[in-house]
Amino acid sequence: MSDGKVKLATVWFSGCSGCHMSLLDLDERLVELAAKADLVYSPVVDIKEFPEGVDATLVEGAVGNSEHLELIKEIRRKSKLVVSFGDCAVTGNVPSMRNSLAPEEVLRAVYGKGDVPGLEEGDIPKLLPQAVPVHNVVPVDAYIHGCPPPAERIWTFVRKLLAGEELELVGEDLRFG
Repeated sequence: MSDGKVKLATVWFSGCSGCHMSLLDLDERLVELAAKADLVYSPVVDIKEFPEGVDATLVEGAVGNSEHLELIKEIRRKSKLVVSFGDCAVTGNVPSMRNSLAPEEVLRAVYGKGDVPGLEEGDIPKLLPQAVPVHNVVPVDAYIHGCPPPAERIWTFVRKLLAGEELELVGEDLRFG
């Protein structure tokens, strides 16, 4: 921690952003969070480089392309705690439904047959052969289940993080879906 505040980061990989929407559903508790944590990297702030010395990173979404793969390895190196945030990060969930298809088939299904006007090689990150949960790529320290996790579950986890307590969720907070 720096200046007594937790350095918190969030990222969004293959997923729908529902976990980040639930994070914003903390409502007035966001003020309490801001008093105790600095958001040092997130899709909701305009920071381009993942910083060093992050206390905890919440990772939403499955690892599905070359950009995700590179960033999750950097996140693991630069974060004390890596947290799978939501069922896509925990299990692969909906993004992993493409796993029975080859990456080229996925691109054809999304972009159609033939060339896409204006789309150049390298414009989009290369799809990995499969979309996988975060723990398939790097060690994960904690999990927040749910699709998306309800704000109360996120707050239970964040409150424990801020208090320096064990980050294990139990009972109803382990529920998927």
